[in-house]
Formats: sequence, C-alpha cells, structure tokens
Amino acid sequence: MSTYTERLPFTGSPEYDKHFWNAMRGHDSSYDKLTKGLSAGTGLYTMPNTSDNKYMAALEKESLFRTIGTVIKAYGSGYRIFAKDSSDLAQWVAENEAIPIYDGLEDFTISTVNSWKLAALVKMDDAFIRDVSFNLENHLINRFARNFGRAEDNAFINGNGNEMPTGILNATGGAEVAATIEAISYDRVIDLYFSVKPEYRKNAVWLMNDKTALILRTLKDSAGNYLWRDSDDTILGKKVIFSEFMPDAETGSKPIAFGDFSYYWVIGRRPIGVRTLSEKFAALDQLGYLAYEFLDGKLIRPETVKVIQMNTKTNG
Repeated sequence: MSTYTERLPFTGSPEYDKHFWNAMRGHDSSYDKLTKGLSAGTGLYTMPNTSDNKYMAALEKESLFRTIGTVIKAYGSGYRIFAKDSSDLAQWVAENEAIPIYDGLEDFTISTVNSWKLAALVKMDDAFIRDVSFNLENHLINRFARNFGRAEDNAFINGNGNEMPTGILNATGGAEVAATIEAISYDRVIDLYFSVKPEYRKNAVWLMNDKTALILRTLKDSAGNYLWRDSDDTILGKKVIFSEFMPDAETGSKPIAFGDFSYYWVIGRRPIGVRTLSEKFAALDQLGYLAYEFLDGKLIRPETVKVIQMNTKTNG
C-alpha cells in the first residue's frame, strides 16, 4: 500500500528537469534556475518528479521492506506525525438498531514518526559526466537506489530508533519474542509459526539469512519429513525471504522472524535531494554526488511479527 501527498509543483516542469540534470553534469550556472527546489537546511536540490518516479521504482527493487512492508509518503506533515492503527471490527447490526461506535483509546496504537536523515555519496569520473551519450540520470538513480536500499533494510531490521528507524529486532518497538531457545529445532519453528495469531498468519512470511536457512533446510519431523519445501522455498506453506542483515543463530541473537510485515510502515518524509561536490574531488578528475533521504520506519503493531531469541546454546 502506498499513500501519496502533493509534490512541489515546479519540480514537475520540463525546465526544472533540464536545469537539474545540467547541474548534475557540472554546469554550476544551472543551479541559479533551481532555487525553488533548494532545501535551505541541507543545501540539496529536490530531484525532478519524473526522475523521482524512476528512483522510487528502482528503490523498491533494491529494498526488501519496500516490498513486504507498507510504504507511505508524508511529505507535508511537519517534522513529526502520529501513526494510528486500530483493531476495529465489522459488527452485525439488527434492523433499526444503533450502530455501535468503536472509539476506545485502547484500540489504537499511536507511534511518533520522525524524519531521520540517510546520506549517500557517490563519485564519477569527469570523462563519463561530460559525455552527452552517457545516461547520467539512469546511472545515478540506480546507484543511489542500491546504496539507500541496502542501508534502509539494515535499519528496518537492526535499527535502534536513535537517529534512525526502529528495526524489527529492536528490544523496544520491535517484534515480540515468541520464545527464548537453546537450539533451532523442528518443534521450535512450529511453535514460532503458531505464536502468530491466525489473522496475521494469513499474509505472513519467514525472514532469515542464508546460514539460518541452511539449518532449517535440514530439519525433519519424527517420520523423516523435511520442514522446508524445496520446490517453492516455503515452510508450512509460507514463503521464506532472505536478508543478509538478519543475524546468525548465535548467543542472544534473533535469527528468525515470522509474521505479517505489512504492519511495518516505511514513511518517506521528503523527496530525495541531490547536489554535486565539484571542488572536493577535482584533483582526481571526478565529481561527487551527495544525496539525502528523510524517512522513518516502525512496526506499528508488534504482535504481527514474532521472533525467536537464542539463549546460551546454538546450532553448530
């Protein structure tokens, strides 16, 4: 799901697009035509709408959580907003009877959403930039998408909420711990599956890294049946998704998560901003590009995703 707010109107004009990419090719005079897109706080310039659309499409391919989570754009909501998620339920009402009002404060999860800054810096040789046949737009978009996508997923998993999003593994605001175990076993994985409520199991997936997946691939029940289904990489009918940012099954770690990750909200606070850094890398005949994202990420209902935590003994 994605929710959009109105963008800056001038960033959609052909003139802004032309001057922006001229500036990215090192034509400093073009910056004079981009003043409306300048962020006074960062010194960066808002990417044109068409380029931003391409960037968001590329970022979605690189960022796992932008696929399994819920992406929201809240560009015009001030520095902080409140995310509310309720457990409201449809109810049968007899003819001519009053409709019950479901408005108790205890029915809402309220989270403060911040605007954290994520920075990326890439460099390019001047020879490429000056070559008019070189597609600078696509190159920068894909490089920034790759860099930001990896950093986002790491934070959405391991972030501590201090100047960064709160990850699913964080002790505060992260997924609930279903059990603390000494070793990963067939029965413990089954327990994790059933620790998630049926309404959240409907769209649930497993999340782990390659090493943990290798452990699970060897697990069998008492009849010798494998837990893992190789034909479609599922466990108990639910897809397994891999991330290098999930920890190994070591002491104190949380190597397996299971649940409905659509309750993890990825909240964009501003469009991506970019500017060139010409003097810093001039001696190397290179041009630098600095970009910022402003976003937050939160699991708005912790019970929707459960994890197991390793105790003192782990699998070899």
